[in-house]
Amino acid sequence: MAATGHSSAGLAVAGVGKSYGSRAVLADISFSVRAGERVALTGPSGSGKTTLLNCLGGVDRPDAGEIRLGDLRLDRLDSSALAALRRERIGTIFQFFHLLPTLSVAENVELPLQLLRVPAAERRDRVHALLERVGLAGRAAALPSQLAGGEQQRVAIARALIHRPGLVLADEPTGNLDSANGANILALLREMTEEARPILILVTHSEEAAAICHRRLHLRDGRIVKET
Repeated sequence: MAATGHSSAGLAVAGVGKSYGSRAVLADISFSVRAGERVALTGPSGSGKTTLLNCLGGVDRPDAGEIRLGDLRLDRLDSSALAALRRERIGTIFQFFHLLPTLSVAENVELPLQLLRVPAAERRDRVHALLERVGLAGRAAALPSQLAGGEQQRVAIARALIHRPGLVLADEPTGNLDSANGANILALLREMTEEARPILILVTHSEEAAAICHRRLHLRDGRIVKET
């Protein structure tokens, strides 16, 4: 099955709540995002940002409310359907890169296409083109340990976008980088999401990272308290 992209689908969140035991982490979260829009989730540590991101990505299941990505209700999908959704329609970028250490740069980027059973020739072409785009075509055979932090995050961005997802989730993508590398990564992320037009949901404490987004949702104590 080839990955054709799902960038036309919007995201709608309505009344989402999530608790761990007696502790409410999210309460009555509602918002919607258009295709191609970048939204920053901001707020103090413990405000629920990462839990919300995990619910949007189908990693955690909300206790209440609805999450829709296009025509799919994530909160009603079983575990196998959620796994398929993550493979096909969601890309994730982490603070600590999460590259597989025994795979080369090209193999790390290619992995989502392998999981989708994209033909080998198409995989090679798409990986090469995307590594060119992020400035790492000359490092395709390198291992992650041979790369600087900014280079590793560029690989992670390429891996997150290679299957043309409709939803990209980024959890503090510059939090492990110095200011210069962080600025380069933010510029790249902005450019590439403007080209491919996925929804980008970006969790960040960084004013510079939030500034690349069209809107900001500020969370406190599990609720959206401000939108700018």
